[in-house]
Amino acid sequence: MRSVSAAVCGRRGKWVVLVIWLLLAAGAGMLGGRLEEVQSNDPASFLPDGAESTVVQEAQRRSAAGNQVPAIVVYQGRPVAEAAADAERFAEVEGVAGRVSPPVPAPGAEAVQVVVPLDGSDYGALTAAVDRIREITGDRAYVTGPAGQSADTIEVFGSIDATLLAATSAVVVLVLLLTYRSPLLWLIPFLSAGVALACSRAGNYLLAEYAGLTVNGQSGGILLVLVFGIATDYALLLVARYREELALHEDRHEAMASALRRATPAIAASAATVAAGLCCLLVAEQNATRGLGPVCAVGVACALAAMLTLLPALLVIVPRGVFWPRVPVYGGAAETGSRLWDRIGRVIARRPRITWLGTAAALGGLALTLTAATVGPLADADAYRAEPESVRGAQVLDRYFGTGQEGSLVVLAPEGEAERIAAAVAADPGVERIGDRGAGGRPGGADGRPDDAGERPDGGAQAVDGRVLLRGTLKDAPDSRAAYETVERLREIPGATVGGTAAVNLDGTLASERDLRVVVPLILGVILVILVVLLRALVAPLLLMATVVLSFAAALGVSGLIFTELFGFAAVDTGVPLLAFVFLVAVGVDYNIFLITRVREEAAVRGTREAALVGLSATGGVITSAGVVLAATFAVLGVLPLVVLAELGFVVAFGVLLDTFVVRSVLLTALTLDVGRWMWWPDRRLTRERADGSGGVAVAETARSAAVRRG
Repeated sequence: MRSVSAAVCGRRGKWVVLVIWLLLAAGAGMLGGRLEEVQSNDPASFLPDGAESTVVQEAQRRSAAGNQVPAIVVYQGRPVAEAAADAERFAEVEGVAGRVSPPVPAPGAEAVQVVVPLDGSDYGALTAAVDRIREITGDRAYVTGPAGQSADTIEVFGSIDATLLAATSAVVVLVLLLTYRSPLLWLIPFLSAGVALACSRAGNYLLAEYAGLTVNGQSGGILLVLVFGIATDYALLLVARYREELALHEDRHEAMASALRRATPAIAASAATVAAGLCCLLVAEQNATRGLGPVCAVGVACALAAMLTLLPALLVIVPRGVFWPRVPVYGGAAETGSRLWDRIGRVIARRPRITWLGTAAALGGLALTLTAATVGPLADADAYRAEPESVRGAQVLDRYFGTGQEGSLVVLAPEGEAERIAAAVAADPGVERIGDRGAGGRPGGADGRPDDAGERPDGGAQAVDGRVLLRGTLKDAPDSRAAYETVERLREIPGATVGGTAAVNLDGTLASERDLRVVVPLILGVILVILVVLLRALVAPLLLMATVVLSFAAALGVSGLIFTELFGFAAVDTGVPLLAFVFLVAVGVDYNIFLITRVREEAAVRGTREAALVGLSATGGVITSAGVVLAATFAVLGVLPLVVLAELGFVVAFGVLLDTFVVRSVLLTALTLDVGRWMWWPDRRLTRERADGSGGVAVAETARSAAVRRG
């Protein structure tokens, strides 16, 4: 560490580091700007690779008719002749992959629908085709169906980065200004975090382009928030250490070298914990969830590198005056503690056992709200905070034509068994039609044409690699529980592989539930091992993990009630608990690492109980500021129109604040005071404290550390 710190912030090394980062930033800026080009925002990119709906989609792509995705144009209170005229124009739109259906009026002729089959092999072209159809109809009709819904989703994801970048930047600048109360100092951490983000985007572009990493708008948006938040956290910790050292060293290069040596272990351990937790997502089934792990792990690595090299170099390049108006003076009192946290620590120290028992009981009570929270898949109508056109159109379609929807059912069957399977599918009470003309005058095929096959049970189905695609419609909305139950029944038919929009929704839900069961224990195990290695103890890591898990349960339970009772959301989306767990547990342990490593450092000098109070006082202000920064950055996700991201942002923000102000400052400190030296069991050096409470470890750092604390 001495060699590394000297190289990073030496009189010559700082300029070398700066030049290297400038070159990296220039290249990263060009590559990172292309990240949107390799994003996969179509619904298929979220599916598990081996799911039945994925298999069916692959077969559709290879079929002679291509992967047709129907756009349903529904008119309300408009004449049939108007829809017929539009249908002729739809046929000329680039991307139409089949014959446009004639207008189909609803009973009573209060609404009319036209089905436009679009090519689904390129979702960029599909979105452009939907936009062109909407230009033709103007405000006279709604474009919905699978194509309309996909286009709306892709459009939302495509606008995430710009919205989040502006909002996150504003939040980080504001918090840094309030924290440092300096007109200049905030700029250095902010620029360093910006460079880290550019490099992480470039790294993910290369992985997506050449290694097949799945990146979408959701993971790109979370990456932006995470990098800014975690990089700013590391900056706060390092700058606080640097300020301490400036009071002890006249030369700022020596001060930064010492600050780096003292801060790097905690920061590196924190980054390793977060990155390891994120990499556990690689075992997830869902492509989007599995891809999120390495996407964000790259961001954490870039944030760590920038904050331990670029940030120190920039800080030693500029003079002490950058801290104005609170410029640390050499030989003056070092700012190593906080009067507020001193007082809080003394209050906790009076009755530590009662404090931690009461705090744990309160958190347990909050965690019980999980039993009342509603967790489940969100229907399309509930997935947006404001209704897009496809959702409004689906509501009109359901009102006049029923809840069945073109493209909701596609069955893949062996060629020799197609008739048997088609007959079995048609006999299911949840199926409106399979192949032939359905009830209510709906077109017979997914391409909008009445079937020429007449009474054939396969309805003129298409052969693909020795198998047959049977296109049909379910009676229920494809995002409903009834539709899911129908898909589950159909999958019991021997030889049938069931896909379509309902199966896509079901497979995504099942994968989320499976990932939660598998990934959560893995994350807990990995982080526990890291803590044991870092602290060289067993008791402290187990207590740390228990407090963070309790904090997560409380945050998710309370948030779930707020979502349904206050915000009016239908439920906590199925995918939110896992992602919230990853960020809250990894980041929650993150802050505890900042505290407990400082306590362990002090315990070697003054004993565990006194060290707990010194550690709380020394890190309280920094960790609180870091928690506010990270909570504020994740709260920015609430500006997006997607309910799932708004929920994720709220749970993580609330959980981080709960962990920062309650778990880390009160619960963990009280536990440390009560358990005492046995926190470090089986480390004999720290469990064998003298009668006076000091650790008895004679190291060269002892006198210097005591001098720093005295200021």
